[in-house]
Amino acid sequence: MHALIVLLTKTFAFATTVHKDVTERLLRINPSLAAQARKILDINKSERHIRGGLATKDKYMHERVMREMAH
Repeated sequence: MHALIVLLTKTFAFATTVHKDVTERLLRINPSLAAQARKILDINKSERHIRGGLATKDKYMHERVMREMAH
């Protein structure tokens, strides 16, 4: 299920639309599947600040390495 949500988001490049489809429209179509998707989206939301922090750390580490190589 998690891979499907990631694939949809990357495929359509509109995370908000995928989010709306999964949370609202799927609920009307298949409530059980919507509940599973909701759990995954909630986990993703609770972890995204960690991924953002790691991405920022990697960015500045890369810039530091590039500066050191230039000297």
